[in-house]
Amino acid sequence: MRYISTRGGMPPKPFSEILLSGLSPDGGLAIPETYPKITGDELGSWRNLDYPSLAFEILSRFVDDIPSEDLRAIIDRTYTADNFGSSDITPLRTLKPDFHILALSNGPTLAFKDIAMQLLGNLFEYVLSKTGETLNILGATSGDTGSSAEYAMRGKHGIRVFMLSPHKKMSRFQTAQMFSLQDENIFNIAIRGVFDDCQDIVKAVSNDHIFKKRHRIGTVNSINWARVMAQIVYYFKGYFAATQSNDEQVSFAVPSGNFGNICAGHVARMMGLPIKQLILATNENDVLDEFFRSGVYRPRTTSETMHTSSPSMDISKASNFERFIFDLTGRDAGKVTELWSEIDKGRAFDLSNTTLFDRIKSFGFISGNSNHASRIETIRHIYNKYSVLIDTHTADGVKVGQALRESDVPLICMETAQPAKFSESIQEAVGFEPPRPAGLEDLEDLLQRFIVKDANTEGIKSYIAEHSGC
Repeated sequence: MRYISTRGGMPPKPFSEILLSGLSPDGGLAIPETYPKITGDELGSWRNLDYPSLAFEILSRFVDDIPSEDLRAIIDRTYTADNFGSSDITPLRTLKPDFHILALSNGPTLAFKDIAMQLLGNLFEYVLSKTGETLNILGATSGDTGSSAEYAMRGKHGIRVFMLSPHKKMSRFQTAQMFSLQDENIFNIAIRGVFDDCQDIVKAVSNDHIFKKRHRIGTVNSINWARVMAQIVYYFKGYFAATQSNDEQVSFAVPSGNFGNICAGHVARMMGLPIKQLILATNENDVLDEFFRSGVYRPRTTSETMHTSSPSMDISKASNFERFIFDLTGRDAGKVTELWSEIDKGRAFDLSNTTLFDRIKSFGFISGNSNHASRIETIRHIYNKYSVLIDTHTADGVKVGQALRESDVPLICMETAQPAKFSESIQEAVGFEPPRPAGLEDLEDLLQRFIVKDANTEGIKSYIAEHSGC
């Protein structure tokens, strides 16, 4: 298995090289040369595997430069009951026979990002131990990626984390979960702006190849292929849990801001998992919904990006979307480069009157959006009818999924986080605060350690250079 760039300017590389590199040298995203195809017999043999064994079967098809016994050990060390609350890792919660929620938020930071990030931390540590090198991770978060990354990397030998987040635009719980960490290898930087400003800085630094090499910059955002790869596993796991045989199809409803989670579903479908629909749900920041409805991809400016009650999706430039467009164009790197040259200039691109827009349906995508009133009503409805609490992002997925699903196809809604992370909205919906896991009762009262910076790439580079140890 070798990896190429969505923009065509990178020679094929093995997994371990793209693991540490973030953006490709040409500004594109690493992607497998081909997706592995899973036969019916293989699918059948996987149905009753436990999570670590299923993860090994899938991940070993993407990672062939780490010895099998080492990869299996990394996976076994990652997916444990101690890390994720039970050996099931991602249990399926059935609300009624054809309506399910896949529980993805049982990891250390109560968000689905833990499933990939815990693996990423162990992969980083393994690869760095072989080379004796160090790594400075630069990331951007709208709420959950940051804490998942920091909890996965805290105390890791040879790794520092510089995490950018939009100042005062995350929930109080999300903010405290990150900023209360006192580990010396963790640096929290609150940016005066929105998530897209943070993400733009990460990309700008990644595109400064001299600085990136000198300071050994890597990334944990979902521009890192390993994040997407790890998330593919739970699509297979959810499918097996919701069906009796491999002759059945299911649809997945996926809350989406940066297109990473649903990109994993897209890859799972391309590999041969019987997915009928990938139902993409946005909040009021509906850039992706607008594209799938109209064919126009129009990233918003900072001033146009709304601060909502599902803040982890307050994103107007979806980084992973480039991977899907690469597949949509028939892996035409020249076309992707042409389209993203418009995006990089602050403009939009329009596929509405092209054969590419007609092809979208063949990939199973359909989309819709939600708003504050809808998500509060959805939280209230699911609790009153099923005695189940869901968070605001999951509510967006449930709302859109139920509206757009095909009635004869089972629906699996992807959980995003535990309700405790968004207690103000849960209180509004059901009249009481959600319970918190033990040990997190007074999280917001802990001492917080962070700095505030302007959305200025050179300023962030100076800060990294001062603290990177390089």
